[in-house]
Amino acid sequence: MFTACPCKPSTTPLLSTVRFEALCTPTQTLRAAWQYTYAPLTLTSPMYARARTCQGPTMFSRISTASWRATPIINSRAAAAGRAFSTGPDLVPVAVAHGDGIGPEIMDGTLRILDAAKARIDPIPVKMGLGVYETGVSTGISDEAWEVIHRTKLLLKAPITTPRGGGVKSLNVTMRKTLGLFANIRPCFAMAPFVPTNFPDANVVVVRENEEDLYGGIEHQQTAEVTQCLKLISVPGSERIIRYAFEYAVANQRERVTCVTKSNIMKITDGLFEQIFHEVAREYPQIRADHMIVDIGAARLAADPTSFDVVVLPNLYGDVLSDIVAEVLGSVGLAGSANIGSEYAMFEAIHGSAPDIAGANIANPSGLISGSIKMLAHLGHLDTAELIHNAWLKTIEDGVHPADIYSEAMSVVKATTSQFSDAVINNLGKKPATITTRRFGRVVVPPVMKSPFKPVKTMTGVDVFLDWDEEGRDPAVIAKALAAASAGLPVELAMISNRGTKVWPGPLPATMRVDHWRCRFRGKAGSNPGDFAQINHGDITKLLDAVAGSGLDFIKIETLCDFDGKAGFSKGQGE
Repeated sequence: MFTACPCKPSTTPLLSTVRFEALCTPTQTLRAAWQYTYAPLTLTSPMYARARTCQGPTMFSRISTASWRATPIINSRAAAAGRAFSTGPDLVPVAVAHGDGIGPEIMDGTLRILDAAKARIDPIPVKMGLGVYETGVSTGISDEAWEVIHRTKLLLKAPITTPRGGGVKSLNVTMRKTLGLFANIRPCFAMAPFVPTNFPDANVVVVRENEEDLYGGIEHQQTAEVTQCLKLISVPGSERIIRYAFEYAVANQRERVTCVTKSNIMKITDGLFEQIFHEVAREYPQIRADHMIVDIGAARLAADPTSFDVVVLPNLYGDVLSDIVAEVLGSVGLAGSANIGSEYAMFEAIHGSAPDIAGANIANPSGLISGSIKMLAHLGHLDTAELIHNAWLKTIEDGVHPADIYSEAMSVVKATTSQFSDAVINNLGKKPATITTRRFGRVVVPPVMKSPFKPVKTMTGVDVFLDWDEEGRDPAVIAKALAAASAGLPVELAMISNRGTKVWPGPLPATMRVDHWRCRFRGKAGSNPGDFAQINHGDITKLLDAVAGSGLDFIKIETLCDFDGKAGFSKGQGE
């Protein structure tokens, strides 16, 4: 199934491809296998000459609409190495991080299973995690580890502990952003009656954007009382993950894609994600598309996950909701995930490092086993992936359960980590008795092209943020000082807000005021209400010089711009 240009029919595959292959039954389980192939499309690429771009919609759109002609799909890494991974006798090098907490235990069990199954991989241990953080490396990844990962393009990773507090970066976020792993795919499915759940028919796939949102890690302490974290949502980042979600639904005969945001409050950032969702959805009329606000969406996912199919979300919401769904359907300890990019891929369990039970030999290795199965299928080693997957399901079906999924009603053995891994090894070559499979599907994802539409950008004001803490915290005092400082400049003070709520002009609201103030200046208004004059950067620097000269401490600015005449900034509460 290929996405065609809306202007003309197309029978050729798209150039950049991600292949997802899922074997499942609606009521029992889902087996995921990945083969990722990529051929970059650039202006100098020979393939670009064969690209056929349609005219797109006649109305303004933030996204591009295009289809690409391509040669038959191949595994680019296999081609570069001169080998076919699915049949070649050679071993594929894979970077392996043993992780922190329970990581070494579950990685040991997973590697023993891979070895027993004669997986055609060459595990190369790399150092990352708590031990590296403690040497003063803020990323938690050694230089040697980076070198191995850049060589192998593959990482199988056990859970990592990120130290709390300032000065260090989340290793997972660093890996995803540095390696361009834009998509995090987390199939969550019921395994009833083997693993107790109230929703035996549930089968939900969470497609999470992996690089943007609040996980950019751009944080500042602004004043003694206020910190901030920047939320970044981009057009190409949103289009790429949303388009992937729809292609996944088409390829796997899914009927519905649900977008989840908080666009009713964050109208510009989450509003952009929702807008692009609706624009992309128009290209897939066969798929039911709907949008939910995250609070009710989370509540409904927890209350009845059977009403969902594919869910696509920005980074933070996807992180939270995927864990909720996994736990509701049995246990977070069962789920693995694939992090897919154009060149690199990382496979892992979705749970944390659980340092409180480290070394106790009671952790469930299923999540990492599941991640390793996705890795094998990504390489095209589908026979080995199927062998391990069936053995894993057979082990759970036999009632050999680690402590997190053990129940008197369904379990036969409360297995240790090593016992569970041994049972999977003993079941290699066996299949579960009650789980059937379905045919594979191919997901084709085009590269995101820059939109041909570039709006006209006009700067009409500036927000100047102050650190100010005089007795009484009366905004009228700030307003008087700023009015004097800006006299003679082509801007005028329009509003002062505190924590987003307007506190000047007009009566003071009952809200508490902190030492962080947003002072909104607009180009001096014209004769029509709301008609503000255009300003330039020179006007802003003169204003900042005047503000500093008045003794006020400005801590940052945000320019206020219109895009095609539409305000690209939010109003203050009460403005």
